[in-house]
Amino acid sequence: MSKLYVVGTPIGNLGDLSARAVQTLETCDFIAAEDTRVTLKLLNHLGIKKPMVSYYEHNLRQRGQQIVGRILAGERCAVVTDAGMPCISDPGEDLVRLCAEQGVPVEVVPGPSAVISALAVSGLSTSRFAFEGFLSVKKNSRFAHLEEIREDTHTLVFYEAPHKLRATLRDMLKVLGNRRIALARELTKVHEQVWRTTLEEAAEYYRENEPKGEFVLVLEGAPRKQPEQDAPHIADAVELVRQLADSGLSLAEAAKQVAKQTGYKKGELYRLAVEGCAGEAEQQLEEE
Repeated sequence: MSKLYVVGTPIGNLGDLSARAVQTLETCDFIAAEDTRVTLKLLNHLGIKKPMVSYYEHNLRQRGQQIVGRILAGERCAVVTDAGMPCISDPGEDLVRLCAEQGVPVEVVPGPSAVISALAVSGLSTSRFAFEGFLSVKKNSRFAHLEEIREDTHTLVFYEAPHKLRATLRDMLKVLGNRRIALARELTKVHEQVWRTTLEEAAEYYRENEPKGEFVLVLEGAPRKQPEQDAPHIADAVELVRQLADSGLSLAEAAKQVAKQTGYKKGELYRLAVEGCAGEAEQQLEEE
C-alpha cells in the first residue's frame, strides 16, 4: 500500500538502527533525505541501493508536492533526516502535514531521538518537559524567546550548534538566571559527553574553551512559586496590635511586629490602633 514512512535513523551509533527501520528502507520505493550524501553512507553500510530525492528546508514546498504526488500515484516513500527522528525541528514536519491534508497514510518507524536521549541522562526532572528547538540567530528574537519561557517550570530542552553555544549560554544566563543545566554532546558517538553543571559555570568554561560537536542543552525549569497566603484584613491586623499591647508590649512595638507579619505599614497600624482606643474611651464616657 502506498504511504509515507517516517523512519528514525541513528544519531551516532549505527547499531541503534532497528530491524524494522532496515526492512522499511529495503522495501520502500524511494527515500526522501535531508542530505542524500549522509543517507548514502547509511545505505552503503546496510548494503541497500534505493533511489533518493533531496528534501530539505529550502526546497520543501516544491519537492514536498512532488513526493506526495508520487505516493498518490502508488509509490511508498521513507523520509529520513541526517540523524534521529524526522519531523522534530526538521523539514519532515511539513511533508507529514501535506500528506495529512491530502489523505496520504503516514506510518512512523520509531528510532533514536537526541531530545529524549539527552533528557534521560540529564539528571533533571523528566516528568514534564518542553522542547524548544534552536534559538534564533537574531538577538532580538532570541531574547524574546527566552523571555517567553522565563517562568516556565518545565525542564527545557534545546538544540544548539557549536558556533552558537557561547552566545546561547550567555543570553540564557542573562535572561533566565543561574540554573542547573546538562550539556549533552556527541551522544552515542565515541566522544559522547554529558556535563551536568550550572549555566554560570558552563558560560565561564566556554568563554575560554572552543565548543566542539552538536549539543543538546537540558535546562532546569523556573522554580515553582509558593502560593501567597492572603494577608489579613487591616481591621484584623489592628486587632492583633491591640491584643499584643494588652499583653504588655508598647503600642509602638506591637505595631512594629504586626507590620512585619502582615506587610501593612507600622505607622498606619499604630494610628488606627490609637484611634480605636480613643473611640472606645469616648463611647465609654457617653455610656456613663
